[in-house]
Amino acid sequence: MPKKTKTIKVGDVLIGGGNPIVIQSMTKTSTKNAPATIKQINELKKAGCQLVRLAIKDIIDTKALRQIKAKTKIPLVADIHFDYQLALAAIESGVDKIRLNPGNINDKQQLKEIIEACKSNNVAVRIGINAGSLEKDILKKYKKATAKALVESGLRNIKLIEKFSFRDIVVSLKSSSVPITIEAYQLISQKTDYPLHVGITEAGIGEPGIIKSSVGIGSLLSQEIGDTIRVSLTDDPVKEVWVAKEILKSLELIKEGVTVIACPMCGRCQIDVAAIAQEVYDKTRNIKTPMKVAIMGCEVNGPGEAREADIALIGGAKEAALIINGKFVKNIPFKNIVQELIQQIKNYA
Repeated sequence: MPKKTKTIKVGDVLIGGGNPIVIQSMTKTSTKNAPATIKQINELKKAGCQLVRLAIKDIIDTKALRQIKAKTKIPLVADIHFDYQLALAAIESGVDKIRLNPGNINDKQQLKEIIEACKSNNVAVRIGINAGSLEKDILKKYKKATAKALVESGLRNIKLIEKFSFRDIVVSLKSSSVPITIEAYQLISQKTDYPLHVGITEAGIGEPGIIKSSVGIGSLLSQEIGDTIRVSLTDDPVKEVWVAKEILKSLELIKEGVTVIACPMCGRCQIDVAAIAQEVYDKTRNIKTPMKVAIMGCEVNGPGEAREADIALIGGAKEAALIINGKFVKNIPFKNIVQELIQQIKNYA
């Protein structure tokens, strides 16, 4: 579990204070297109997302929030840049949290109005520090977006908001550089007890983005730093949630869903482990019951993995052995492997 931080309530979700790490994502639809946005939010929730952020670009977006809020059952975060009045309108429309970027909203009177509105409506605030939009004076001081620059910006803005007697704050310090991000979170975790939202911003496409996010987020969580996470991929946001869940499962921070264990394959394999494992993973993503499913190509490591797994499949010369709870059940012909294995997983769930 993460280091003990303050507990912040966002809708019905608790962040920090030793509560389970919260998975976030962000819609990639135009917010003013309410039907498309509602559809994507519901898909995210089904995948396991617990908090969704929406881009608010203009006043039309804020008006769509009422309809979106009425048709979804997950806390919503309004992502605000440049125009403080959009924050006020989003709060009025019922969002549960505001994400502010101090690099482009830094007028103290405007910030005060936002915070007063948040206080009146029980809306939390994320101070979202990004390497790409640091305050000009901090950037001038450090010459570039270093970890210390991110931390100075974060602490400055915490103090500024605290002056308005407001403490429902979550902090993020994001860079596309994994080492800078890790260092920034390590530093700020020693200086504040506010919950930390962890992620690698603009991580990119496919495998590179997944790897960067997994290394950065996983490294911090393994140090007990982080209360909520978002995997930022140039892809379907549902994939962000899938990757986030796998990061948490790999660190044994959550016990939910099917964990597929598969051998790396070698010349001894009698079954197509890669194809079987991928199909099983794809078709069991939405199962919530925690279980380990081992798919092994031969008898070398198969029996040992079978003892540790809830359900195991071990390839043989002509058939594969199905083992449940460490006990042999039956042999399955190769042509029926996937169908039979998925059915056994559903029965187990």
